[in-house]
Amino acid sequence: MRKFLLAGIAVAMMATPAFAANYRFVIVPKAMNNPFFDFARDGCLKRAKELGNIECIYKGPVEHEPATQAQIIQDFVTQKVDGLAISVADVAAMTKSIEAATAAGIPVITFDADAPGSKRIAYIGTNNKEFGVALGKQLLKMRPDGGKYAMVSGGPGAKNLAERVDGVREALKGSKWAEVAGSPTFCNDDPALAVQQMTDMRTATPDLAAIVPIGGWPMFAPEGFKAFASRNKKDIDSGKFTLVVADTLKMQLELLRDGYANALVGQRPFEMGEKAMDTLLAIKKGEKVPEIVYTGLDLVTKDNVAQMLK
Repeated sequence: MRKFLLAGIAVAMMATPAFAANYRFVIVPKAMNNPFFDFARDGCLKRAKELGNIECIYKGPVEHEPATQAQIIQDFVTQKVDGLAISVADVAAMTKSIEAATAAGIPVITFDADAPGSKRIAYIGTNNKEFGVALGKQLLKMRPDGGKYAMVSGGPGAKNLAERVDGVREALKGSKWAEVAGSPTFCNDDPALAVQQMTDMRTATPDLAAIVPIGGWPMFAPEGFKAFASRNKKDIDSGKFTLVVADTLKMQLELLRDGYANALVGQRPFEMGEKAMDTLLAIKKGEKVPEIVYTGLDLVTKDNVAQMLK
């Protein structure tokens, strides 16, 4: 797999031979520097190769920049690609982009992050409210005694993340857990910033009993996350401080295995990429597709992390 950095935009592409590719389908992530989306790319590429008549194009902003994402989509509309699968960074901006693509005759689906009020045909990904509930329930299971907690989120304009925040709050409503002021913080998918925000929250509230990042961002900077956890290791080991983190990338599983977190709740981005290709192809063939396709969740603790790493 090759990546090219052009004018601040990274591009990764794999295709069947030009004579065989009947359709050009594009996966547009929120940010190319987020390793979560690498798995959606890999699923897209694998499925395109299996189908044989599809070119999978993967392109998005290097960092979380909704305006850049909108421009990238407009460029693909101008190129008249055959279909778009978008992880929506900002609902308001992407609703306009989706409308423009649809008006140009290009079918659009969303994955990972939805824009349900737009003209997108389908959404493939996680039930984000249930995702948040699962994170909250896991914290409650591990620490029924409660305490003060905080969340770390990504971009403030992402509907999927707002739903996860609501889910965590719903799961903990009526329990002994209380969310601190200033939660959630917004790291804009920046791993280093996410780690810094966790550090700042722990400093501002020394008796903070848990942090729940609703995306894997702080763990995507594994050395920084490890340093943060190491400073708090005594409290983690004694059960005074708990880290329940979203996503289950390999680096995260290794950090969990090594005792730097308590639990992970993971999505299935590879499957999102695969199903995106299947769905766009079905649409091009004139077939009816489900409006919502949920790809499920995985709960990982120290008890099953070794199995997940196999």
